[in-house]
Amino acid sequence: MKLKSNKKGNYARLKRKAFFQMLLITVTAAGTVLLLRDILRGQIGDRIVLFLINTFYLDNSDARIIYHYVFRNNLNIILLLLTLFFLVILSRFSIFWFTKYFDEVSSGMDRLVEDSEDRISLSPEMDFMENRLNTIKDKLRRQKKAAQEAEQRKNDLVVYLAHDIRTPLTSVIGYLSLLDEAPDMPMEQRVKYTHITLDKAYRLEKQINEFFEITRYNLQQINLEKETIDLYYMLMQMTDEFYPILSEKGNTTVLHADENLTVYGDPVKLARVFNNILKNAAAYSYPNTEIVISAEEIEGYIKIVFQNQGNTIPPDKLAAIFEKFYRLDEARTSDTGGSGLGLSIAKEIVTLHGGTIVAQSKNNTVTFTVSLPVTP
Repeated sequence: MKLKSNKKGNYARLKRKAFFQMLLITVTAAGTVLLLRDILRGQIGDRIVLFLINTFYLDNSDARIIYHYVFRNNLNIILLLLTLFFLVILSRFSIFWFTKYFDEVSSGMDRLVEDSEDRISLSPEMDFMENRLNTIKDKLRRQKKAAQEAEQRKNDLVVYLAHDIRTPLTSVIGYLSLLDEAPDMPMEQRVKYTHITLDKAYRLEKQINEFFEITRYNLQQINLEKETIDLYYMLMQMTDEFYPILSEKGNTTVLHADENLTVYGDPVKLARVFNNILKNAAAYSYPNTEIVISAEEIEGYIKIVFQNQGNTIPPDKLAAIFEKFYRLDEARTSDTGGSGLGLSIAKEIVTLHGGTIVAQSKNNTVTFTVSLPVTP
């Protein structure tokens, strides 16, 4: 958490007040010396002589001689001692005045961790510190809120996955029990139940893999091994791999890209990015529609665009789809919904490559655009 500071202007009011405070002490001390000097030579001197006469029963001449030798001859020393005494008193008040700002800052720092939304308030001279503390407090509050929301999404997802695992597991156990209890079951029915059991087992495997995906995402640090990639071949190969999945809903893919187009990056990680985006498009596309993939070089960046026809994503949800463990509400009731990590992982990989990934949704058209730098 690094905040920029204007060192020339931050302490202006405080330095100005401290300067006037020290100036006041200096002027007060000088004035006190001059005043004491005049007093000791004037009326106060007569009072000292009178005090000696009345106390020690001296005559006037003897009292004046004592005053002259004891006080007048040591006037500078007396003035110095009195001046030091006043300086000590004034300095103590000055230090007390200055240290109160440290107390304010200390109190303000204690309030940084409070959940209260009340702003930290300091003296006018400490307005720069007040602004910095409030900025830090706002940032900490936002980070805490984001962490709580991410944790809540993760907890909700784990609860969802645990519940969803129970369904295929119950079906697997149920159909296996039927097969075990009826050894003379007709072959046609046995094949049907075996096929259903296998489908449910695959669904169960998928859910378990999502749990492992969550663990890997939390513990694994992504390292890139970059090289020059034949981007056209990679995208073409990926569309071929997705053909069986897309054909189930009558979807197809169209690729628009130069056959000589290359990009510099980690082939395994970028393949995962494109795979996650295409998987998302396949899951939420309308049946019997095209998924259009295009790639071209624009102003030093390779832009890869995935466009599919599907329900328009609201702006508030569109801004959150790259967050960890986020899933659209409709995904929770579908068999295609994943762990909510795919797009978040994609964003992190693209960011590590020095690129960007953005999503747009308008008029039942969803577009994902990945921009990667051409040069390393």
